[in-house]
Amino acid sequence: MTSGRLIRVFDTTLRDGEQTPGVSLTPQEKLEIAQSLDRLGVDVIEAGFPITSKGEQEAIRAIARSGLRAEVCGLARAEKADIDIAIGCGINGIHVFLSSSDIHLQHQMHITRERMIEQSTEAVRYAKSFGMKVEFSAMDATRTDIGFFKQVVKAVSDAGADRFDIPDTVGIATPQLIADYVKAARSVSDIMISMHCHNDYGLAVANSLAGVLAGADQVHVTINGIGERSGNTSLEEFVMACNNLYALPTNTNYQLLYETSRLVNRLTGVPIQPNKAIIGDNAFGHESGIHTDGVLNNPSTFEPFDPSMVGRTRWLQAGKHAGRHGISAQLRGMGLKPKEESLRLIVGRVKEMGDRGSSVTDSDLYQIAVQIMGGGSAEKNELVELEGLEVVTGIKRLPTATVKLLVRGHLHEATEVGSGAVDAAVNAIQKIFSNIETVRLKNYRLEALTGDSGAVADVTVEVEDDAGHTASGRGMKRDIVVASVEAIVAGTNALLAKKQDTEGIKVLQTEKPTGPIEGL
Repeated sequence: MTSGRLIRVFDTTLRDGEQTPGVSLTPQEKLEIAQSLDRLGVDVIEAGFPITSKGEQEAIRAIARSGLRAEVCGLARAEKADIDIAIGCGINGIHVFLSSSDIHLQHQMHITRERMIEQSTEAVRYAKSFGMKVEFSAMDATRTDIGFFKQVVKAVSDAGADRFDIPDTVGIATPQLIADYVKAARSVSDIMISMHCHNDYGLAVANSLAGVLAGADQVHVTINGIGERSGNTSLEEFVMACNNLYALPTNTNYQLLYETSRLVNRLTGVPIQPNKAIIGDNAFGHESGIHTDGVLNNPSTFEPFDPSMVGRTRWLQAGKHAGRHGISAQLRGMGLKPKEESLRLIVGRVKEMGDRGSSVTDSDLYQIAVQIMGGGSAEKNELVELEGLEVVTGIKRLPTATVKLLVRGHLHEATEVGSGAVDAAVNAIQKIFSNIETVRLKNYRLEALTGDSGAVADVTVEVEDDAGHTASGRGMKRDIVVASVEAIVAGTNALLAKKQDTEGIKVLQTEKPTGPIEGL
């Protein structure tokens, strides 16, 4: 079933993805994501559920008239009112749905099987009368009696539907069950078959692949796998598995996967687990000495594919599991080339920190190496230094921060407000560096070293540039704001050390990360 096939990608990030609890996108944000998805190469963009709200309709209209290559689709219940509002948004595709399982028909819809087929076919014919591309979903298909399921497929196909979608609405299907439903649909119609899988048992990608291997032509996906409950089929995991494991091509521009993932992460605020396949922070990170040694000799020893294929770069982590080859490579990337004895001492110091339970940031490694190699401090080598920080906050005023940074010997100062004191300080740093090349504040973690009111704040950050290079930094102070700013400065210096070649300072634009920094 794989020879000569092109698998269509139906992206529902803006509809099912936005149904993630706590996520609500503005029309402008939805348009920005839609444009990114179009560049990525998806075939269909489900822009939203028009009946939901006026703002939803505004967003869908903006997407529909933005000149995208992809089909712009809207969701509608099998009701004329829904279809009318969706068509009024200027879309060129419509996704009509109605439940087909007995549990839904009896306890949610309160209709008979016969009425379900009648209502479905009426809706398909009505939508087709407007010249729409129509996809029909039999909601909760994988809990539908398979004999009745085939009747539904045949009826909506005869009514003129262009595509038939098989939703695993509550994520209870197995790959074999998915294959059975695809084959059942194929046995009664030659309509294009689509899959919509949820991840309640962690099987969404596996089930989508099983559907494709059984003959499905299209799969519904979301960026980062976001969606209701445990989410949907992850676009990045699905398309890479199709391409690399099954030689099933899609129209996806794989090098834009990470960029698109980060955009959706930033606009939705939904965190990405570090160990998530393809786009997680750790997907191409290595600490173990055995792994780093292998990757340095031949990356394919411990990587399934080159990270550049998806717009990523590999990175090495110093820690107690690291070996001398990996740490040496990290230091070379910072412009440091320690002699054998110095390297031995550096590795020993790193392992001591790891044994104490401490993570070793890039700035920690840089400081350790400079001290051992030169017997002094790394401060004289820093390109960015914190010269001053003032914060004003209160119950009835916006937190305000003034930051003074010495950048290559030149003093810069900026004042900004924020949702919290840390956020204000981050915004002030962003203002200082807004005219130089981008380095984003990617991750922020705060820990207290003791449990009392005088606890020392241990802040670890990760910064990233446009090329995907990252560096980490740490700040430890009783004052959370000072610790946060020092961590950002330390991480920035480590990143600049990695990329420094005579061009001098590139840019620091601290894009606000989602998560615990908000409100600090």
